[in-house]
Amino acid sequence: MQRQKDSVNLMTFIKPHQSGFLLSIILAVISVTSGIVPYFAVARIVNLLIGGETNFSTYLTWGIVALIAYLMKSVFHGLSTRCSHEATFHVLSEIRQAVADKLTRVSMGYLTNTPSGRLKTTMVERVEQMEVPLAHIIPEMTSNLLVPIAIIIYLFVLDWRMAPVSLITIPIGMLCYMAQMKEYPKKYGAVVQASKYMSATTVEYINGIEVIKAFNQSAASYGKFTQAVRQSVDLMLDWMKSTQGYSALMMTIWPAVLIGVLPVGCLFYMNGSLSAPDFITIAILSLGTMGPLVAAIFLTDDFSKIATITGEITAVLSEPDLDRPSQRKNLKGLDISLQDVTFAYKDTQVLNGITLDIKQGTTTALVGPSGSGKSTIAKLIASYWDVGGGHITIGGVDAKELPPEQVMDLIGYVSQDNFLFNLSVRENIRMGRPEATDAEVEAVAKAAGCHEFIMGLDHGYDTIVGGAGGHLSGGERQRVAIARAMMKNAPIVILDEATSYTDPENEAVIQDAIGRLTHGKTLIVIAHRLSTITGAEQIAVVDHGRILDAGTHGELLERCPLYQQMWVAHTQARDNDQMEGGAAYV
Repeated sequence: MQRQKDSVNLMTFIKPHQSGFLLSIILAVISVTSGIVPYFAVARIVNLLIGGETNFSTYLTWGIVALIAYLMKSVFHGLSTRCSHEATFHVLSEIRQAVADKLTRVSMGYLTNTPSGRLKTTMVERVEQMEVPLAHIIPEMTSNLLVPIAIIIYLFVLDWRMAPVSLITIPIGMLCYMAQMKEYPKKYGAVVQASKYMSATTVEYINGIEVIKAFNQSAASYGKFTQAVRQSVDLMLDWMKSTQGYSALMMTIWPAVLIGVLPVGCLFYMNGSLSAPDFITIAILSLGTMGPLVAAIFLTDDFSKIATITGEITAVLSEPDLDRPSQRKNLKGLDISLQDVTFAYKDTQVLNGITLDIKQGTTTALVGPSGSGKSTIAKLIASYWDVGGGHITIGGVDAKELPPEQVMDLIGYVSQDNFLFNLSVRENIRMGRPEATDAEVEAVAKAAGCHEFIMGLDHGYDTIVGGAGGHLSGGERQRVAIARAMMKNAPIVILDEATSYTDPENEAVIQDAIGRLTHGKTLIVIAHRLSTITGAEQIAVVDHGRILDAGTHGELLERCPLYQQMWVAHTQARDNDQMEGGAAYV
C-alpha cells in the first residue's frame, strides 16, 4: 500500500550526519575560545604595565600567547567549516534524493501540471541556498553562544555589578532586531515566490522561443519575462530596505558596550569598590564578548531562510503518494472497463459518470471537441491520477490495486508532447526496451516510418537529439517517440493525438505501421483527424465530461448528431485543403 508519509523535519536528514556536525561544533568552540584569548592577553599586559612590571620577556610571552591563539582561531575555524560543509553537502544531497524519489511516487498528473521550472528551482536553487546557512548555523551559533556565556559567568565572578552593565546594549539592540524581523518571514517568502515564478517564466520563455518568434509574440512573451524579473527585483529591494535601517542601528548599538562599562566602572573604581585590574579586565573582555554574541544573533536570520526553504521542500514531500500496492496481481485477460468514473481537477469537474468497456485486442477511439475530457480518460486509464469516483478495471482488477510498475509494463503511452532525452536517436528508441539490439532498434524505426529521416541526419542513429529533442522537428520527435513506444511492446497502447505533428504522407505511413505493430493489442486512440479512426471497432464521442454515444463509424453517423457535425466539418476542411493544394485538415 501507500508508503508512510515522508518526514519533512530537517533533523531527519541531519541526524545520520550528526557526528560531523558535532565535530564541527567542538572545533568551532575551540576557535571562538582562541579568539577570546588575545583579549585576556591584552588585559594582562595592561595590568602588568600598571603594576610596573619591567621584565620584557613577560610581555613577549603574553604577546606570543595572543599570536598563537589568533592563529588557532583561524585554523580551527577552517577545520570546523570544512567538517560542517562536508556534513551539509551530504544532508543536501539526501534532501535532493528524497525529493527525486518522491517525484517517482506521486501521480503523473501532479508532475504534468506542475511547471518544470518550479520543481527545478526547488531541487537545485532552493536546496543550494540552504548550504551556507546550514553549514554555519549549527557550529557557529553553538560556539558563539557557549563561549560568551562562559565569559559572562567569569565577569560575574570578577564583579557581579559590572557583568550586567557589560550586557546593557543587548536588550536595546534586540528591540531593533525584533522590529527588523517583524515582517521578515512574510517579505522573504514573497521574495522566494517571486524567484520561483521568475525561474518558471524563464524556462517557459527559453523552451518556447521558437513558437514565440513564429507567432510574433516576442514583445508579449518578453514583457511577461521582464515583468517577472522586475517583480523579483522589486520585492528583493523592498525586503532589503525594510531590514537595512534596523540592521545598521543594531550594528551601532550592540558593540558599544563601553558606553555603560566605562562610566559605571570609573564610578566603582573611584569609590574603591572595584580594583583597577578587574576594571581593565572587565572592560577589555566585554569588548571581546560582544563580537561572538552579535554573530550568533545574526545567525538567527538564517533560521527564517531555512524555514522558508524547508516549507517549499515540505510542499513537495507532503504531496500524497499515488495509492498503489507493491504486489503484482494476476489478471484475467486485459479487458478495460470504466464504470461511472468521475474526476475533478482542483475545483473543476472534468468527468461526469464515464462508463465504457474496451475489449482486449480492439481499437477504441476517443473523439470530441477540445476540452471535452478525452485526454483525461486516457490518463486515468494509464493511472496518471486516481479516479475521483467510480472504478477503472484492467483484466478484472481495479487499477488502484495494481502497482505502478505493473501498469507501466502494460501500457505504452504516446502523447503529442513526448520528451526525448539528450542522447542519440538510437538510445531514445532503445528506452522502450533497454536490452534491444541495434538491429531491433532499426527494425522498429523502419516500421514506424522514421528510418529514412534518421539516416539523413549527420550521424544517423548516433545523432544526439539535443535537450528535449530540440535538434529534431516536431514531427521527427513524434515519430521517434512512437518508435520508442513500439519498442516497448506493451499489450495496451494509448496514442493521445500522437500524430498531430505529422504531415499527411508520413501520417499514412505511421498509421499503417501502428496497424501492423499493434495487431492483437488493445489500442486506445485520441484522434484529431476523424478519417484516421473510421476503421476502429469502437468510437466513443466525448462531450463536457460525458460519453454521448459509442459505436462504429457507420453507427455514429446514423445516430449521433455531434459526430455527424464533426464528420461534416472534417470532410469539408479536408476537401478545401485538397482543392487549395494545402495540408490535410488538422
